[in-house]
Amino acid sequence: MKTKKILSLALASLLVASSVAACNKGGNGGKVTEFTMFAAMAGKEKESDNEIMNLIAEKTGVKVKESWLTGQEAGEAIGSIIASGKLPDFIDGGDGSVTLYENHLLVAWDPYLEKYPNLKEMYTDEEWDKFRMDDGKIYWANVFGNHYKQDTTTGQNGEAFWIQARVLEAYGYPTITSLDEYFDLLEKYAKENPTLPNGTPVIPYTCLCEDWKYYCIENAPMFLDGYPNDGCCIVNIDEGKTNPKVVDYNTTPTAEKYFRKLNEEYNKGAIDPDFAIQTYDEYIAKLSTGAVLGLCDQYWDFAYNIMGPFASELDASDGSKFRLDQLGCDYVPLGLTIEAGMEQQWHTYGDELNQSSGVAVTTSCKNPDLAFEFLSRLLDQDIHDLRFWGIEGQDYLVDENGMYYRDETMRENWKSDSYKAKHTCEYSYMPQWSGISKDGKNYMQPGESPSEFLATLSKPLSDCFTAYGCGNYVDMVGSANVYTTDLPWYPLWSWSNNLSTDTEGGVAWKNMGEVKHKWLPAVVMSKDFDTDWKAYMEAYNAVNPQAFLAEAQAEVDARLATAQANGWTE
Repeated sequence: MKTKKILSLALASLLVASSVAACNKGGNGGKVTEFTMFAAMAGKEKESDNEIMNLIAEKTGVKVKESWLTGQEAGEAIGSIIASGKLPDFIDGGDGSVTLYENHLLVAWDPYLEKYPNLKEMYTDEEWDKFRMDDGKIYWANVFGNHYKQDTTTGQNGEAFWIQARVLEAYGYPTITSLDEYFDLLEKYAKENPTLPNGTPVIPYTCLCEDWKYYCIENAPMFLDGYPNDGCCIVNIDEGKTNPKVVDYNTTPTAEKYFRKLNEEYNKGAIDPDFAIQTYDEYIAKLSTGAVLGLCDQYWDFAYNIMGPFASELDASDGSKFRLDQLGCDYVPLGLTIEAGMEQQWHTYGDELNQSSGVAVTTSCKNPDLAFEFLSRLLDQDIHDLRFWGIEGQDYLVDENGMYYRDETMRENWKSDSYKAKHTCEYSYMPQWSGISKDGKNYMQPGESPSEFLATLSKPLSDCFTAYGCGNYVDMVGSANVYTTDLPWYPLWSWSNNLSTDTEGGVAWKNMGEVKHKWLPAVVMSKDFDTDWKAYMEAYNAVNPQAFLAEAQAEVDARLATAQANGWTE
């Protein structure tokens, strides 16, 4: 633990080493100001002479050096940065955002929203109000999931049970809807195909238990019972949308059945024996080998970090060359349920509002007006195109109808980690749009352009979608479209993510997490599941989950009442 704290303090020092410094001349005739940013997420740093970063600096007069979590827990990193007294100019504290606010370390957005219409446009007035803290001010904005003009989603960026396309191809693309069918297929394929062409042993299934990302093992019962991602509980609307009832997904019959299944698979050797102790970096390294056939995770948490390795050429044991994406190692999502034939809601249609965290400007920033101006300028269409499409002629082309597209070389470049480090600059945790570009025809993000989406698919992935009659990942998940984002309390995790220990329910929430962190890996690895499940339930109930559930119900009721007062009807 001491070693981790030293690393965290070292990170804090590095973050501020170049805070607000004047450097080379920008294209506007003025000096380029260099800011720093820390995001409490895993990520990859850009090279200092990154080409598009420098082009954006010429246009805006600002360059940002981004830093990411490296071998630490998010809360520990944020705590160490606060303790150092030296903050970066921008920060996305994730679950530590409230701690930053409570320590009075963030600059309020309110004076800048009217001044910079690009920022104001991100949300409606009603949505911006949901970001307000208890002092009535706004201190951050979540930058993901906002579609300009229309929803153009092609991906399942959220959670699913994922399976490699080659596994489905091997058995004629069967219909897989239940947990039992999923693991049966993984076991069968691993037995018949025990290694990759380079001799790497296959792992049928792995999962992550580190820090808050233990959701990879913890929250599946909510989805398996057919409910959407409220994160902290089930909100049952069997009695109607105006009479929602909070249910604890940790204690349902489905929860016991799910963990019993994981226990069965672990004792058969189908689950990675190191799942309970692997770090996030080890998890990503393992996925990057192509050896893992299946997992449960949110797409954003793993996929972007393995695209580069999957597109790289590898040496097979017989001296030939192969690529993991061409082998069919890319993952497709399955919307599994505890029993075959149930309706499920793994995918949420429409934009989710996550007000619990986002990009913020810290009080250490010596020029907050310039910082907010930069956030605004990032939403200008020409700069947005630079961030996500790149440089015309080098990263994308324009056809006779004015539509953007890439050729195969350009697509391969944007899969390359080395190319992205020296050339691309997404500023990925800063304001951005999905949806339709402001020209009314192109797309804000290449991955949501239907033609580009299809063109970037490996052949095994494309064949898989075709075999199932799907045009994209959303179709592949096959969730029911119940307009979840129209439910005024959804997603409830935007409330629970910011719970403090100031209330009885908040204390219970913290203790519930600690109990699950300890016991869930243990019940999966148990040699006597019934005995250990009983012990887990006793430990869980001893920390008073009812206090948390009561506060969750009160929050659902309050959000519903506010929506109804504003004219919402079922």
